[in-house]
Amino acid sequence: MMSGVLGITDIWTYVLGTVAIVLLPGPNSLFVLSTAAKRGVGAGYRAAGGVFVGDAVLMFLSAAGVASLLKAYPPLFLVVKYAGALYLGYVGLTMLRGAWRRWRDRNDPATPRLIDAAEPAAMSSPFRKALVISLLNPKAILFFISFFIQFVDPGYAWPALSFVLLGLIAQVASALYLTALIFTGTFLAAQFHRRQRLAAGATTGIGVLFLGFSLKLATASM
Repeated sequence: MMSGVLGITDIWTYVLGTVAIVLLPGPNSLFVLSTAAKRGVGAGYRAAGGVFVGDAVLMFLSAAGVASLLKAYPPLFLVVKYAGALYLGYVGLTMLRGAWRRWRDRNDPATPRLIDAAEPAAMSSPFRKALVISLLNPKAILFFISFFIQFVDPGYAWPALSFVLLGLIAQVASALYLTALIFTGTFLAAQFHRRQRLAAGATTGIGVLFLGFSLKLATASM
């Protein structure tokens, strides 16, 4: 098979596959959506920045062979996996607590927008929170290497360039998708601003989804 562009085989199949994968709902995209709904466009993009940096780090670690390390040392995989599951569970419980506060104060016109206003100080940075959610996901490292490797020509002289281009394509697709989510989130905030019961229900749903992500990661196998 021809090496194609910088050692990438069948680049258009990769692009289509990447777009399909990016569109799948996950904790990162859901967090960006909820952050934009809660705090506006600027905070949404800060959360998206955490996702970009986290994904870039995971792509680099995948290319550097960390995926092989996780496979070779299952206890290391378990440590990272359970740390990620606990953090996602913490995020979910925080959102459920916010939903309860919103429901309790639903008749108070000063109640803020879609999610919880009373986040603990440690949770106040959208960038840092999104970065932690991204990095504490060992399955993502294994996914990146297993997906990328299918499109890299093993005979190409500089495979690092192939991984860089694959990563850039994935990041561009992610940036476009997260931008759409950010503006969707701000639209939802405007719609829910005076509908406190609906906002509490939305917050509850998002919190339950994060608990589901936590359980899914905790029960994931290598």
